[in-house]
Amino acid sequence: MKPNARLSLLLLGLACLSFLLPVSAKAEPARPADPQDARWGFATDLGLWTGTTNNTTFALGFGLDYYMDQNFSFGGMALFTPVGDLTQIGVAAVAKYHLRLSNGFNLVPFAGLGILHADLNRGSGPSKIDRNDTSHFIPLGMSLEYQVGPKIAFATTLMVNLHHITLSPPVPDDSTSVALLFGIRWGP
Repeated sequence: MKPNARLSLLLLGLACLSFLLPVSAKAEPARPADPQDARWGFATDLGLWTGTTNNTTFALGFGLDYYMDQNFSFGGMALFTPVGDLTQIGVAAVAKYHLRLSNGFNLVPFAGLGILHADLNRGSGPSKIDRNDTSHFIPLGMSLEYQVGPKIAFATTLMVNLHHITLSPPVPDDSTSVALLFGIRWGP
């Protein structure tokens, strides 16, 4: 899939998400976190990472967030591919805005900056490919969360990753990828 097609797909997906939310949803005002409240949150995800140098791969994601207040957090995010010919690890510092709607849904746009390492080991013999590269990593995306309890939510995340992995021919350069993840969030 070409980078422009991936970006168009992401924008279409985000537009569809905005129409799926009820029109009558009202955002709750931000309230400062109480010093006694836990200010840390944790996220775990699994899903698909498309557009990599090895096509679509299975991905795992983890996140640790520090909440400045109920609606803003920052922290670390890790995304990696644990199986297959491609081992890809992305680590980034991420800022998130939590728009909490009155119907139990949360919209969470986020952006980050970090590094991405890709290691491709494919085939054997003279046609074997064993190459790796490290690049900048800029994850941009949005999560749709559904609160199932006061401190736990199920989440769906759509993320565009900007990077520049160069593994040299015959492997094409990789400058963007898209991840679709499903997971659980624990936090204040």
